[in-house]
Amino acid sequence: MNTINHFITITNHKLLVMKYCFKVGLYKQGILHDLSKYSWIEFSAGIKYYQGNRSPNGEQKLREGYSAAWLHHKGRNKHHFEYWVDYGIKIEDGFVGMNIPKRYVVEMFLDRMSASMNYQKENYTDRTSLEYYEFGKEYCILHNDTRELLEILLGKLADEGEEVVLKYIKDEVLNKE
Repeated sequence: MNTINHFITITNHKLLVMKYCFKVGLYKQGILHDLSKYSWIEFSAGIKYYQGNRSPNGEQKLREGYSAAWLHHKGRNKHHFEYWVDYGIKIEDGFVGMNIPKRYVVEMFLDRMSASMNYQKENYTDRTSLEYYEFGKEYCILHNDTRELLEILLGKLADEGEEVVLKYIKDEVLNKE
């Protein structure tokens, strides 16, 4: 049963992100979003650690000490901030967040919004994504410009709703890239 439930969960998520990517004009990203979740390394972990209310990658990490599925996923999907973490120019900078192109910040936002919808189901509100982000934001290695844009989008969703934030993305964010 985990196989079917996991397939339904990741496919519902992918279709949600695709729908929203299409609404803002990111057609290629919508089609390609999260295709790696269907690869064996990610899909098999999803089956084994499926819970239905959160990503199975966290459970894999708890039980195995790391998540091979997550390492595979974040290394192939530019909408994850972890993809953009690198050493700074100076050694003492350590790891830093690179400035992510706006189209991927938008996809990151749509991914977070859609994941919240997918996992929270009837408990989802327009504030859910912002609340989840705020819970762990101090642990995210983000470039200041990337953080600012992501927080603007999450705030607009929370305060003004889905329709307003999608219009803002089309008119203001992607129109200026």
